[in-house]
Amino acid sequence: MSTPTYPVQIPADPGPLTQLRTALSRINAMCLVELQKLRHDRTELITRAVQPTLWLLVFGQVFTRIHAIPTGNTPYLDFLAPGILAQSALFIAIFYGIQIIWERDSGVLSKLMVTPTPRVALIAAKAFASGLRAVVQALAVMIVAALLGVHLDLNPLHFLGVIVALVLGSACFCCLSITIAGLVLSRDRLMGIGQAITMPLFFASNALYPVELMPTWLQVINHINPLSYEVEALRGLLVGTPARLTLDFGVLVLAAAVMISLAAALLPRLTRG
Repeated sequence: MSTPTYPVQIPADPGPLTQLRTALSRINAMCLVELQKLRHDRTELITRAVQPTLWLLVFGQVFTRIHAIPTGNTPYLDFLAPGILAQSALFIAIFYGIQIIWERDSGVLSKLMVTPTPRVALIAAKAFASGLRAVVQALAVMIVAALLGVHLDLNPLHFLGVIVALVLGSACFCCLSITIAGLVLSRDRLMGIGQAITMPLFFASNALYPVELMPTWLQVINHINPLSYEVEALRGLLVGTPARLTLDFGVLVLAAAVMISLAAALLPRLTRG
């Protein structure tokens, strides 16, 4: 007696357009989740805005009065404000890896990994969600800066550029945090490393002082620091100082793409850990 055979249905390979739609859908969902978190916990925005506000109120006001840092025709407080915007976004993004470790410990990450969503899309969703949070906080910091007398360019196109720069910078440093999480596999270790690299990234950028004032070795680090290009773009768009916007955005796009790829490559190791 012959055994009956049945045709096996092999699922069709999704095309690139289907994968792109899936990735955009996941990114949109993650951003909506981030907005829901902010809506339910508005006090976090206030508490996170305290530190950048203190930088503007104390550091900015003091150094404006003593004229210790030459910034040409640009008042020092105007020069500082874009750097503080970038700093606040950095401080949010650099600890985003803690959230993904929590998701691993609670089993959420394992469930996400078995969905048909590409790993790159999962990481990109996290990255752009952190960028959305950074933009919301930046609005609060910009209001404080305007109240302190900072002359901000409110051109809608420039403001759109500010949003893009903040999102790309946050995506880069968020994925750096996820990459570190994939290497250390521990919240405590990640917290220690995040604290160790945050201030060097900040002080090795042009956020507080012009590049010309840096020693030669620090200028070299500044040129490979993505935060410097983010600050230069923000400063050019908001205050009108000279900026190489094509180079700035090009570096930010490249840095974000590289870090998203690295974080996606290490995501399975984080799940196994």
